[in-house]
Amino acid sequence: MRTTRLFAAALLPLAAAACSVTTDTSNSADLLAAFQTAPFGMSNVSTTFATSSDQESTPWAPPGRPGHEFDRHGPRGGPMGFIMGGLGGGFLGGGFGPHFGDRPANEDGQGGTCTFNSGTGRVECEPVTHNGLTIIRSAQYKDANGAVQNGFDNQTTNSINTQISVTGTVTRRDNATSEVDHQSDRTVTGLAAGSTERTVNGTSHGHEVTTGTDRTGDFVADRVAEDAIQNVVIPVTTNGHPGFPSSGTITRSMTVTVTYTGSDPVTSNRQEVITFTGNHSATITITHNGETRTCTITPDARPSCS
Repeated sequence: MRTTRLFAAALLPLAAAACSVTTDTSNSADLLAAFQTAPFGMSNVSTTFATSSDQESTPWAPPGRPGHEFDRHGPRGGPMGFIMGGLGGGFLGGGFGPHFGDRPANEDGQGGTCTFNSGTGRVECEPVTHNGLTIIRSAQYKDANGAVQNGFDNQTTNSINTQISVTGTVTRRDNATSEVDHQSDRTVTGLAAGSTERTVNGTSHGHEVTTGTDRTGDFVADRVAEDAIQNVVIPVTTNGHPGFPSSGTITRSMTVTVTYTGSDPVTSNRQEVITFTGNHSATITITHNGETRTCTITPDARPSCS
């Protein structure tokens, strides 16, 4: 997991610096900073978003709160780029790990006690609490013939489906409260010994509603983040390490709405469509409030945007 995060941290600021998406000067431009981080606690589910973008201690608040002024230039002083810090390293050749979904549900120590349920055909983990949130995880293991297994076998298990939910309410130091409700469902195939590639399919949905008061007034900040992975094929090299995806598509989106008492809601939205084209490259189409930019990216180069 450490390798993945370091790889993502090294690459993604380049992406943010290279792709300025919007020239929006309307009220919704004040919400640009909301796209820099994932909803609180969303790093506990399986998503394509960079895990380091989940601000566990400080959920996002609108710019009227002291210390949260709007930063139109995005993270690290560069123009706004990918949603929530960019892609997780597993989708950039940066490595796999338990959180990617190709390990048993409790291997990373966060799943609690897990037992096989013959009725559901799933290994189900008892709920655990982390940062005030309740996390429920389960996994289903199958061999190459599609037969359900009662546990992970590092030689014969060929596919793992992980399902995770995260719910709860957290209170911040400024007494604002954030309610979260996140889910993910991901399947990774091609895990059996000798496989030369892995195929990933899955979805995630994150919802964070923060209620509080700042110098502007009482507010409700609503963020919805989603992604969908469609047949992303990740080669496994001869030394056993993953490579840059060779095909498949990832669609990611976030919608942010802030409502102050007595004022109309202000909404901003962004979508990213990432298409892996082979030859160690991908095309990324980013649409923010109707404005679209198209970029290409490789594992070791700055994105090029038109």
